[in-house]
Amino acid sequence: MSLLPELRYPSVTEIVSSASALAAHRPDLCVLRQVGTSRAGRPLHLLSVGHARRAVLVVAGAHANEPTGGSTLLSLAERVLLRRELRRDTAWHFLLCADPDGASLHVTPAPRTLLDYHLGFFRPAGPEQPEWSPSVLPPDRLPPETRALTRVIDEVRPYLQVTLHGTDLGGSWVQLTKDIPGLAEPFAKSAAELRIPVETAASDAAGWPASGPGVHVMPAPGSDTAYPSMPDDARHSTWYHAHRYGGLTAVVEVPMWASDLVDDPAPHPAPAAAMRRLAHRLVTDAEQVEAVLVRALPRLRGPEGPLLRAAKWALDLVPGLAADWSQPPPVDTTMAYVGSVDAFGRRIPLRAAAMLLRVLREAGDRDAPRLEALVAGWSEGFAERFRARWVPLENQVEHQARTVMAAARHAREGGA
Repeated sequence: MSLLPELRYPSVTEIVSSASALAAHRPDLCVLRQVGTSRAGRPLHLLSVGHARRAVLVVAGAHANEPTGGSTLLSLAERVLLRRELRRDTAWHFLLCADPDGASLHVTPAPRTLLDYHLGFFRPAGPEQPEWSPSVLPPDRLPPETRALTRVIDEVRPYLQVTLHGTDLGGSWVQLTKDIPGLAEPFAKSAAELRIPVETAASDAAGWPASGPGVHVMPAPGSDTAYPSMPDDARHSTWYHAHRYGGLTAVVEVPMWASDLVDDPAPHPAPAAAMRRLAHRLVTDAEQVEAVLVRALPRLRGPEGPLLRAAKWALDLVPGLAADWSQPPPVDTTMAYVGSVDAFGRRIPLRAAAMLLRVLREAGDRDAPRLEALVAGWSEGFAERFRARWVPLENQVEHQARTVMAAARHAREGGA
């Protein structure tokens, strides 16, 4: 019984339908239930497979623009059901989509190019992201999706929580809230077999210790961060909620398009100058989007929606981040790190432009063509600079699923 409808990104409705079919097929082992409701009234579903007290929790859909996790979650659920050894002493719980509202706004189920991907792009502002909101909001203002996720963690008390993330273009990496000894080897082997580069110095994990190439361990709460301007700190996210039960969280990232420029461990010959150039480009690109926003805002009618909020939030990050990048870089800065920062710096204004473009198109605004040109040009330049090559969806899913199973095995063996 295959849960994958076909090799494309399934919608939340399709994911729920597949999980429902699984639960109906094996009601002795599977339970599908609603565990919360989104801000817009959409249900949040949890699929549980197995009855053991020891638990793994897998979360998909925390970021609307990272669609691989839904397919991976279905593949994992199928494997757990078919392989008795995976559930002999472990129950597996699958949160089908942590942000169904966001998923309803990101509308690129089968992108052929980075332009396709960005024309339907949506990623909520930080305070509206289920996993990140605790790092930027007080407890009494957390969105219902966050509260549902933490309730699930409180209920199942996982020794391992895995949250399935992804990147548009780059490589694969893992972020851990505690080290999992032994994970780096199967992770690297899987990536090599499936022709997915390992992002050895991901900007998301700047300054973090590594237990192996592409496997980054988050620094302890209270330590300095590489980008102090960033408002969201991973150490205050829901990733740390499992620690109160002795567990840990693994964040497994996989790219839609791969670039071999993000796994070069060679020292960069002039990192300070390169980082200053990237900071300057970030500011100048963002200024072009900001100029369109300032002109168009007086013409926009009605309440501010999630696309406009997210575009503004992304633009607000730029001044502080550019200042962070203008500081002296670490002495061991690699080509891979500068490449990762280069990609990060391209994403922020491109994503803001893409979301603002959707707002202006809907309003029939006269500045939409200007943004269309920016989104098209920046998408093409991003792909060309990084020599982007599509990673087949089956490879994205297989690598992410293998990494989850390896993390579960090694965390269990390590006594997590």
